[in-house]
Amino acid sequence: MRGMRRTYIDDIARNGVAIHEGLIDSETIDSLLRELAVARIDELGSQRGGLAFGIRNLLNVVPCTRAFANSASIRSLVEPILGSSARVVRAIYFDKHKDANWKVTWHQDLTIAVWEKMDVDGFSAWSIKAGITHVQPPMSVLDNMLTVRVHLDVASETNGALRVISGTHRFGRLYANQIQHWKERQIPITCSVGRGGVVIMKPLLLHSSLPANNPEHRRVLHFEYSSIDLPGGLEWFEERPRQSVDAHTRT
Repeated sequence: MRGMRRTYIDDIARNGVAIHEGLIDSETIDSLLRELAVARIDELGSQRGGLAFGIRNLLNVVPCTRAFANSASIRSLVEPILGSSARVVRAIYFDKHKDANWKVTWHQDLTIAVWEKMDVDGFSAWSIKAGITHVQPPMSVLDNMLTVRVHLDVASETNGALRVISGTHRFGRLYANQIQHWKERQIPITCSVGRGGVVIMKPLLLHSSLPANNPEHRRVLHFEYSSIDLPGGLEWFEERPRQSVDAHTRT
């Protein structure tokens, strides 16, 4: 077990990504899907064809996902990388299906969700998404983060699975010419994973996805974790209680 843990830590450090199959059982997945089916979408989510294909502020829109994000099975993936003080700081739901089928170009995840805009050195490119303030933090903040993508359906090349360029998280922020360089230099890896499988990745890892070629769902719970407090009075958005969040997003 100790050797497996060391291998996992090394994989994340070297490649920026790891896959764990069969981590979440079918009963838990079915329960999460039932809660997602009745979630309040309105301004916090997006719909096509009568189906939600994206929910921001997931921890407050679907409260059971907060407990799930802090469950022993998920934390067993987070704590070896970030330590026991790590907590979930953003959560998003995606569903790529026949009426919501999109392409994501090669990019790094460079933004975080915070409670409100404040003038703090190193934080720039402020924006509002679904009523939530987002900002690009210094690289030191992103280096301390880990993304856990829980797959509620099978993900493969045919339904737009995540693609990554291994190791690119180790080179900081990459600009357009650098991204093009990596695309030409290295063959992407498709993160094919079964229902209940989990993809763990560093936010700075270059990643993309293609449109699906079949109408099957590709539902994913996307959790981001950090073990640090933000400087200058900034707060991670998801750490506020639900009542405060609801009032904030309505303003």
